[in-house]
Amino acid sequence: MNVRIEDSWRSRLQAEFDKPYFAELAAFVRGEYASGPCYPPGGKIFNAFNSTPFEEVKVVILGQDPYHEPGQAMGLSFSVPDGVMLPPSLKNIYEEIHSELGTPMPASGDLSRWARQGVLLLNATLTVRRGQAGSHQRRGWETFTDAAISALAREREHIVFMLWGSYAGQKAQLINASRHLVLRSAHPSPLSAYRGFFGNHHFQLCNDYLVQQGLSPIVW
Repeated sequence: MNVRIEDSWRSRLQAEFDKPYFAELAAFVRGEYASGPCYPPGGKIFNAFNSTPFEEVKVVILGQDPYHEPGQAMGLSFSVPDGVMLPPSLKNIYEEIHSELGTPMPASGDLSRWARQGVLLLNATLTVRRGQAGSHQRRGWETFTDAAISALAREREHIVFMLWGSYAGQKAQLINASRHLVLRSAHPSPLSAYRGFFGNHHFQLCNDYLVQQGLSPIVW
């Protein structure tokens, strides 16, 4: 499966790799990938960490589950490869950015450009079986990604955490809001975007906060 994780993250998360739950998780994931299509491709499972080293994280955008249809998941929350049709949630994210900042709507759904600027695009669960949303939940990934969030919250300062929807909102308990900016709203999915995602001003609030801390804003 060619699974590797960037060194700065490996050093923070090594204790998780050494725990019994992770051995069970790894065995489960290997079995799933061997038995049928799973996403993202094995080499992209840790793409969020590999794209944004620990010390470079300025923003965390938390998703729940990878996309579960062919060609979509690339190991970055909400992101799809260039040339793939924009999923509804990502389209709504782009619409909110356009409304807030006036930037044009991108044609590409590849958010690697955000990751390179310090946006950790992390899903709580890092793998999924084809066509079966949530099929790899409650197998241990959530424990692992909670540890990553906790490490950032504990060791770093002035990170912006964007928590959209009730599931992501639960992660606020891992974050000291006196050291970081926690932004919560409804999820950008079509079912909930009009219940508080549209008009949340998170992208402007994020950049204002980063500038206040002497950091460069994100080019959304």
